[in-house]
Amino acid sequence: MEECKPILNTGLRGVVIADTRICEVDGANGRLIYRGYLVQDLAEKATFEEVSFLLLYEKLPNKQELGAFKQQLAAERALPPEVIAAMKTRPKEALPMDVLQAVVPMLANHDPDIRDQSQAAVLRMATRLIAKFGSVIAAWHRIRNDQEPVEPSPDLDHAANFLYMLSGEIPDEEVARYLDKALVLHAEHSFNASTFAAREVASTRAHIYAAIAAAVGSLSGDLHGGANTRVMEMLYKIGSPENVKDYVNQEFDAGRVIFGLGHAVYDTDDPRADIVAEMSKAMENKTGKTRWYETSALLEKTGKAEFKRRKGSDIYVNVDFYSGSLYLSLGIPVDLFTPVFAVARISGWCAHVIEEQFAGAAPKPMLYRPESEYVGDYCGPDVCEFTPMDDR
Repeated sequence: MEECKPILNTGLRGVVIADTRICEVDGANGRLIYRGYLVQDLAEKATFEEVSFLLLYEKLPNKQELGAFKQQLAAERALPPEVIAAMKTRPKEALPMDVLQAVVPMLANHDPDIRDQSQAAVLRMATRLIAKFGSVIAAWHRIRNDQEPVEPSPDLDHAANFLYMLSGEIPDEEVARYLDKALVLHAEHSFNASTFAAREVASTRAHIYAAIAAAVGSLSGDLHGGANTRVMEMLYKIGSPENVKDYVNQEFDAGRVIFGLGHAVYDTDDPRADIVAEMSKAMENKTGKTRWYETSALLEKTGKAEFKRRKGSDIYVNVDFYSGSLYLSLGIPVDLFTPVFAVARISGWCAHVIEEQFAGAAPKPMLYRPESEYVGDYCGPDVCEFTPMDDR
């Protein structure tokens, strides 16, 4: 009998590849911590700008530091005219994440620090990336709808400015605050797929734009950043609360999943999910259209109960379950949900690139180089003998 080989395609689950000071995902206890702070506290008490500063500089800013950082972000929001011109050459049906990934290297071409590998220069580049990500998404949305991009407002905070550049209208404070909290909740999540992609590229000493372009590509996949879009598509398919029970039974009977239920890390409800759910409910009450929140809430309850009945175990809600309905109520189109995720996660990505390249007193990246086991065995234990073209 042949010896059974271990299955190696584990997706690196359970494999520790590095240490980090940036974030802890405590799946067993349902805790998410950014540099020592619970994400719930940051979402309720801090702004996205404060959290971005925390992730980059390892401490919460004081009033003067925050004021200076906000000024830096505001000063860097505008996109180079050449980048806007290039975006206008894209087909209007281009996927927004593809456009974002393509624009990142263009921005590198216009960054005066691109040849400087010092930590100070990388921090300046990180600030520019954080500032410009929302501008890219808003500009693309307007370009594809035959509208001119809106110039950023230096008088608005980060979240409010994004909504302004997207629609051309200044949002009210409550709406802007909800988006700000959502950005905080999505800003960081340890070594997820896109962050790992960024760190792997950064380990080669590639510049930060190359690492971030890789992260954007990773986030574009349905198994990562596309989950909230899939949730919204599912809600459209369900239509209304009265159809929830039949939908749940239909999906479980077919062996399919309920999008937004279950997580690769958490053994409890995602600590961000309740906050997003509350904002989704509040926004739909504000607009007088509560259909999607009510459908989601019933779907969560029904899906959990039916899963427990069938499997004998619990399943938990993740942050994507309610973020789709929240974003929609904020006026964000469904195909921009994942790009908005990137507008938040750019802060975490940049922090990880900096940590990867500058942990300790000097740049000392450990080049990522995993091993693999070759299982081709095309010609048995020997190498194959090359066959000339005429004899094949």
